[in-house]
Amino acid sequence: MKIICIILFLTSTIVLSVEAQEKPGAQLNAGFGLSSWGIPIYAGADFGVAPDVTVGFEGSFRSYDQNYNGVNASTIIGIAGNGNYHFNRLLKIPPKFDFYAGMNLGFYFWSTPRNYPGSGTSGIGLGAQVGGRYFFTRNFGLNLEFGGGNAFAGGKFGITYRFK
Repeated sequence: MKIICIILFLTSTIVLSVEAQEKPGAQLNAGFGLSSWGIPIYAGADFGVAPDVTVGFEGSFRSYDQNYNGVNASTIIGIAGNGNYHFNRLLKIPPKFDFYAGMNLGFYFWSTPRNYPGSGTSGIGLGAQVGGRYFFTRNFGLNLEFGGGNAFAGGKFGITYRFK
């Protein structure tokens, strides 16, 4: 019985340590976007689900000036999920860098005044992104991402906090 308990303990310890080493950790991201419709702000999180793979979510907000017939303000609020493949292990990149590419799917609430022609519409957005992070400490870093088809339609820049 003692041998079975020891084997179970060692097996579970090895499995947990291998999983901890192979899966990317969780990280929080926040910053500003690049867009022709104002400057969006965003916040989100990514979670390691498999070696080199993360899934996450993000929320964004922007308000911009349309300047049409005295109408000035419109807003876009976005909620999106994403999945990314991280290339660090494949390309043997040092851990202070993180390069990734992936897809995102979200819903965008686009609010424009009634008298604006071709009023903005809410809907689903599908996009792809490529990005990178540079960690200047073990947990804090900067992120830069480019993509299209989502609420940013250009890119975003911000900070990242990595849980390790």
